[in-house]
Amino acid sequence: MVAHRGRWTLTDRAENVLRTLPVTVAPGTAALTVRLDYPRQAGVLDLGCVGPAGFRGWSGGARDSYTVAAGWATPGYLPGELEPGEWQVLLRLHRIPPEGLSYEVTATTSASAPPEPTGPPAPPRPQRPPRRSLPEVDGRRWLAGDLHAHTVHSDGASTIDELAALAAGRGLDFLAVTDHNTVSHHPWLPAASARYDITLVPGQEVTTDRGHANVFGPVGWVDFRQPPDEWAATADRGGGLMSVNHPLGGDCAWRQPLSTPTRLAEIWHSGWWDRTWGAPLAWARAWRPDVVPIGGSDYHRPGDDAAPGSPTTWLLVDDDRPAGTAVLDALRAGRTAVSADPDGPLLLRLGDELLALDADGALLGYPDGSHRVVHGDRCRLPAGDGLHVLESHRMEVIALCS
Repeated sequence: MVAHRGRWTLTDRAENVLRTLPVTVAPGTAALTVRLDYPRQAGVLDLGCVGPAGFRGWSGGARDSYTVAAGWATPGYLPGELEPGEWQVLLRLHRIPPEGLSYEVTATTSASAPPEPTGPPAPPRPQRPPRRSLPEVDGRRWLAGDLHAHTVHSDGASTIDELAALAAGRGLDFLAVTDHNTVSHHPWLPAASARYDITLVPGQEVTTDRGHANVFGPVGWVDFRQPPDEWAATADRGGGLMSVNHPLGGDCAWRQPLSTPTRLAEIWHSGWWDRTWGAPLAWARAWRPDVVPIGGSDYHRPGDDAAPGSPTTWLLVDDDRPAGTAVLDALRAGRTAVSADPDGPLLLRLGDELLALDADGALLGYPDGSHRVVHGDRCRLPAGDGLHVLESHRMEVIALCS
């Protein structure tokens, strides 16, 4: 066993928010278990792991211990043989009080792996609600989904199966699983997709103190320790996409430098609880003129967050492409719309026209600031170039489309 003890100070945090503590792993080691102890009522330390060959896991502030073994690992961490040599326990000094924060890290290696903890049984496949009747466009069809959700692989409470069942029961066709700073959930997504008849898109929420970004697609782990330009480059090299998350989201608002603003932006986050507040739209217009709006529930646990699909992102996808590829292609092409939920008023682009659904009496706001009144539950209106907004008579945003 190796133990590291000490006290982190605000000076430590100011000098370097990320710290490493060494652990030597001998040849033949079957498992490594790390435990972090500190007074949680006083501050927050985030926890992770890097081996000689690279990233092995991250759990942020959600866990105080983890195990990495050949056949299994704590959610958030990657199983596999333990390379001999120097490993690093990663710590992020997320919240340090003025008086400092005492800590103890203990690392234990063993020649035999402990038994894998058993998880809850997979829930049954739910009955899917009827799909909305939406027009096809040039052979493409609209799918409903959510581009921001978490599981036990970071700070969520649901297993991947539980999340997939919940999203399918809400009538969603796709869901991006975007656990924080890890890809340990990616290998489990295909089986859950098939089990619950929903496309689970591999994602990760690259999480720092100065902003969060989602990377969509099987691009490998994105190193959150690098500048955001490198996050975007990693996504691009792997055929994925990056989106800035909840850019006005309290202490996780976007404050990072980025040479080229992402075209995708999570304009509609579940934290936009008062949609008469126009700041997200003002931010989007300032971000870039051709911004593509997407939405995310940022679901973590029942009763604590918005349910998956609140808001709902709609994508116009090619039917002749594999489902995951079709989702990424639609995002890349900017074929998106966002509604408050799967059954809420909806604004869709149909070529040179817009279709407003279930929005009788709403106002359609054009990119140039002009408005038209929507008449009827299926109203076709001319489209402009840029972000279009459906608003109630209170000027509350009820739908968006690019």
